[in-house]
Amino acid sequence: MMYNVKGVDLEADDQGYLLEPVFDDEAVRVIAAAEGIVLSDAHWEVIAYLRDQYRDEGATPNFRAMLKGMSEIHPGVDSKYLYDLFPVGPAKQGPKVAGLPQPLGKGGY
Repeated sequence: MMYNVKGVDLEADDQGYLLEPVFDDEAVRVIAAAEGIVLSDAHWEVIAYLRDQYRDEGATPNFRAMLKGMSEIHPGVDSKYLYDLFPVGPAKQGPKVAGLPQPLGKGGY
């Protein structure tokens, strides 16, 4: 699978995750459209958080850590808020839309 961003093909795995991280906002727009997500400011806030975590830790957080981290940045964030943004699963669909590789591990709650 591939995404075409600004005339460049970005290689993705069979589930739609990029094989290498891409921090271009246009990639986010392309992947979000493929996922059927209309981006809002709230989506961009989560995407920025996930990208920062990936840069700092080399991986994206599991759902529990994501919930905790986002609630520290934006008080009032709860699991419903995150699932409303990324209905397939915030810790799985969020990194995909953010242009990051597939999360490793169980990812669980």
